[in-house]
Amino acid sequence: MKKHYLSFEKPLKDLDFEIEKLSNSESDNTKLNQLIAEREELEKEIFSDLSSWETVQLARHPNRPYTLDYINAWCDNFTELHGDKAFSDDNAVVAGIGIIDGLKVVIIGQQKGRNTKENIFRNFGMMKPEGYRKALRVMKLAEKFKLPIITLIDTPGADPGIGAEERGQGYAIANNLFEMASIKTQILSIVIGEGASGGALGIGLCDKMIMLEHTWFSVISPEGCASILWKDSSKAPEAAESLKLTPKDLMEHDICNMIVYEPSGGAHRHFDETADILKKSILSELKELRENVNDNFLDYRVSRYDKLGVFRED
Repeated sequence: MKKHYLSFEKPLKDLDFEIEKLSNSESDNTKLNQLIAEREELEKEIFSDLSSWETVQLARHPNRPYTLDYINAWCDNFTELHGDKAFSDDNAVVAGIGIIDGLKVVIIGQQKGRNTKENIFRNFGMMKPEGYRKALRVMKLAEKFKLPIITLIDTPGADPGIGAEERGQGYAIANNLFEMASIKTQILSIVIGEGASGGALGIGLCDKMIMLEHTWFSVISPEGCASILWKDSSKAPEAAESLKLTPKDLMEHDICNMIVYEPSGGAHRHFDETADILKKSILSELKELRENVNDNFLDYRVSRYDKLGVFRED
């Protein structure tokens, strides 16, 4: 995969060029080792102090791992299920049954593409009504067979097209929220990239939410917010700060329950390590839910969501 550098990563690009040039030469390794050490320190410095907008950019990184990358890394066996039994399949969402370290689970995740052809096929990760109905159909299977549900969130939003609206986009999302509230099995949602608006919420109602370090979750994208407030999408960086959309912001408001920290440089540079860390977190959280929630899923979710949006006057 071709390396891609974001604007704030440009200093790393220059060092990588020098390191690659020395690696391919027969010169003394002393200079090479010095550059490698210098790069590691610079990377830590850059990634330790990211702004909200830089976090948004990282979540959209073209090399960032997607749902199928994680499924292939975690599952000994995965059987994908297709269609909503009403209209069609939706390639923007992957849903099926898999086995992670011996544990049978249902995994539902939004899937983007790596190039233009794939993105057209995957609709850029924007689900249509049939996608939300497919997701709910597979969730009902999980409930029937008492399998935990893992949802992987990575979308710029639900499909906004006329066809999607004609087929009941708003209703499909709302119905998922209604049904997911009372599904009698564990639901664990993980934000692996972008978590935008109702497009994310439609598979995001859960018992616990995990967010990777360089992700975001918000009612609207920074560009959309800036366009509404200031009629100027170039003010997206300011909007990102105001929206409080990073994992740390959302932990303070009890929306996010756990942050999984990525290796320095991000998941796109250290996928195997990130996938392993995330898998261990998932198995640990599912074990805790099995032991603590029992069959009181509705009460547990009511308690969780009752805490959100509470105003306290000190």
